[in-house]
Amino acid sequence: QVQLVESGGGLVQAGGSLRLSCAASGQAFSNYVVGWFRQAPGKEREFVASITWNGGRTRYADSVKGRFTISRDNAKNTGYLQMSSLKPEDTAVYYCAADTSTSYPPRTRRDDYNYWGQGTQVTVSS
Repeated sequence: QVQLVESGGGLVQAGGSLRLSCAASGQAFSNYVVGWFRQAPGKEREFVASITWNGGRTRYADSVKGRFTISRDNAKNTGYLQMSSLKPEDTAVYYCAADTSTSYPPRTRRDDYNYWGQGTQVTVSS
């Protein structure tokens, strides 16, 4: 079992930055891939970024490449999503997820992740 709790969301102006955190408990954090997804109103949940157990490989959606950075601190059982140059279209609920299959490279499909946090709202004003 894995429990995930996101934090760090909020309201920010376009061009601003936010850092989301994902605090994990339960199964050893360093044993699984961490992913970030987002869901805007009326849209399906979409992949944002993922990172392998040791941080050695990352993947990003084209829409966030160069603006977002995923990372993790296994000693703190926490994953992060640093978001910069935010745009109004980044507005969504952001979810942290765990893929306990230890896949490589880290996967991007929603169905590949078997544990999810409750989400944190990010709103970017124009």
